[in-house]
Amino acid sequence: MEKKPFVTKEQVEKIVEKYPTPFHLYDEAGIRANAEKVKRAFAWNPGFKEYFAVKATPNPFLIDILREYGCGCDCSSATELMLCDALDIRGHEIMFSSNDTPREDYALAGKLGAIINLDDITHIDFVEEILGKLPETMSCRYNPGGVFTLSNGIMDNPGDSKYGMTGEQMEEAFRILKEKGVRHFGIHAFLASNTVTNEYYPQLAKQLFELAVSLQQKTGVHIAFINLSGGVGIPYRPGQEPNDIEKIGEGVHRVYDEVLVAAGMGDVAIYTEMGRFMMGPYGAVVTQAIHEKHIYKEYIGVDACAVNLMRPAMYGAYHHITVLGKEDAPCDRTYDVTGSLCENNDKFAIDRQLPEIEMGDYLFLHDTGAHGFSMGYNYNGKLRSAELLLKENGEVELIRRAEKPEDYFATFDCFPIREKLERAEAVFEGLNLKNLEYNYHWQK
Repeated sequence: MEKKPFVTKEQVEKIVEKYPTPFHLYDEAGIRANAEKVKRAFAWNPGFKEYFAVKATPNPFLIDILREYGCGCDCSSATELMLCDALDIRGHEIMFSSNDTPREDYALAGKLGAIINLDDITHIDFVEEILGKLPETMSCRYNPGGVFTLSNGIMDNPGDSKYGMTGEQMEEAFRILKEKGVRHFGIHAFLASNTVTNEYYPQLAKQLFELAVSLQQKTGVHIAFINLSGGVGIPYRPGQEPNDIEKIGEGVHRVYDEVLVAAGMGDVAIYTEMGRFMMGPYGAVVTQAIHEKHIYKEYIGVDACAVNLMRPAMYGAYHHITVLGKEDAPCDRTYDVTGSLCENNDKFAIDRQLPEIEMGDYLFLHDTGAHGFSMGYNYNGKLRSAELLLKENGEVELIRRAEKPEDYFATFDCFPIREKLERAEAVFEGLNLKNLEYNYHWQK
């Protein structure tokens, strides 16, 4: 698969007149087209619902786009639940899947009427104590243990995962929940992350469908839905073959008929919780080259750093880089592309073959639409960047402003230094260095 930016150098030059780099940029047209494909791929199941994983990209503008295609929200914290509540997303439009969950989080999930997906059997009594009475619909998260494999090898190791219940615990949990008044049950599992294969969902589905038949026969409960969770990945590297969501939907349909329909359970709804697949390819970090360094290696320093995109520093994850305006230039230079954090792992690329990069060039870091901005932090006092939406008509909309020093200092209200901090902030803003830097590059 060839990696092509969804924005041109000329468009970026226009954008930075108003919004300085670095920033996260999202492609509305791509998001919409993909959401429509997902909806179509599972249209064979009348109860199908994609619960977008809010943790991947917690932005209300983007969530509202997905809602137009029938998506709900998968939440894992009280704050994510608050975001949904503010967007008037409540009830069974929310799937609350969390682990090691605080009391207040369950309390808010119950108040909003979310479907609560229990991560552990001990949480049954915990939730009942908090809510007073268990909801009529609940779900349990399953962990089969061992190693999860497909025909193309080992995908992940559920046996080392902190999530979910054993098969025996699932059966016991369903019996207990039934005795406590739960009437409709769900099964949830997440066995592998970022799989780039059309086999993953169908094989996971087969395991969960067979578990559902067994649990219904043994406990007599009504299985209302099966949640395949996330794990459907994206091709971060050029040359990787992307997942085909229509083939994936067909594969799930096939095993649905083979297992569930054959067992008289053809009314079970299929749910998914795809964050990366829904949003990943349709976001990018746009950053500018501001320094070059020639020592034992060749370095290009950019104005973004790991606070804008943590994945390369945290996981060694690959994100493809396009130098805008040089898409057709030969990649005959070898660079480490770095940020400014006081950490040597603050590198977006190591020994990457790229075109010659000149100061002022704009770099497009691909596939940051999921787990990009949301994993940001403030180490070294760095401030998180703005999020922008490239709309279908070509206009750009600010959907989250960049952080300011006052945001970083806001929690110091309890210390007697607030006025000094505000004075220092005013001096910094008066320097207007960012605009000077941009004028310099534009003049060049």
